Amino acid sequence: MSDLGKVAIVTGAGTGIGGQTALALLREGYAVSLAGRREERLHATIERAGPAGARALAVPTDVTDPASVRALFAKTKETFGRLDLLFNNAGTGAPPILLEDLSYEQWKTVVDANLTGVFLCTQEAFKIMKSQKPRGGRIINNGSISAHAPRPNSAPYTATKHAVTGLTKSTALDGRKYDIACGQIDIGNAETELTKRMKEGVPQANGTISVEPTMEVEHVAQAVVYMAGLPLNANVQFMTVMATKMPFVGRG
Repeated sequence: MSDLGKVAIVTGAGTGIGGQTALALLREGYAVSLAGRREERLHATIERAGPAGARALAVPTDVTDPASVRALFAKTKETFGRLDLLFNNAGTGAPPILLEDLSYEQWKTVVDANLTGVFLCTQEAFKIMKSQKPRGGRIINNGSISAHAPRPNSAPYTATKHAVTGLTKSTALDGRKYDIACGQIDIGNAETELTKRMKEGVPQANGTISVEPTMEVEHVAQAVVYMAGLPLNANVQFMTVMATKMPFVGRG
C-alpha cells in the first residue's frame, strides 16, 4: 500500500453513484483518483469531501479513449504509487426510442462508454496490479439491474450491461493468477439526476406509465465500500442493491 493507505480509481466520479462512492471511499481512508469528462464536477465532489479531499486527485478522463485511460492510470500510479481498487462506474444510455429508430451513432456511443470503457480501464488496472508489491487488487463493475432485465426501448444499455456481466466473469477468472479479484454491483433505482423521472412515471413492459420507488444513493456507496474492504482471498462476485419495491422481482 502507499503511504496514504489503499488507493482507488472511480470513473464517472463527478456526479451520482460515482461521486457518492468516491466520497465514501475517502471517508474510509482511501486515496482516490476521481475520473470523469467534466473537470469542474470532479473538483466539486472533492470539495464536498472536506479535509479528506487532500487524498483526492481529479483526472479529466474519457473512458472511450485509450490514450485518456492510459493517462488516468499513469497519473494515479505516479501520484499514489499503486492501485488497490478500480470502480468501473462511468456509463451512458441512449434516448428511449424504438429499437428500429436507433442510429448507429447512438448505439456505438453506449457500447463505447459502457463496455469498451470498462475493458480499457480493466486492462490498465491489470498492468499495475499484477506488477506491484504487495501484488493484486480489486475491480468492481457497475452492472445495473439491466444486466438481468431490460426496460422498454433500452437495447443499447441493456446489451452492454449484459456484456459487462460476461466481462466481470472473465476478469475474475483471468485475474486469479495475479491476485486480482473482480465483482459486480447491480443497482436498481438509486436516486440520482438520472432517476428523477421515476418519480413522475416511467414506461413499463405492459405499456403503462408508473411511478417507481427509489433509494438513497448512499446505500450503493456503502455496498461498494463493503465489497472493496474484503481481503483478496474473499470476493463478492455479484451483489444486487435496489429499491425494495421497484418492479423487478416477480411480474412487476
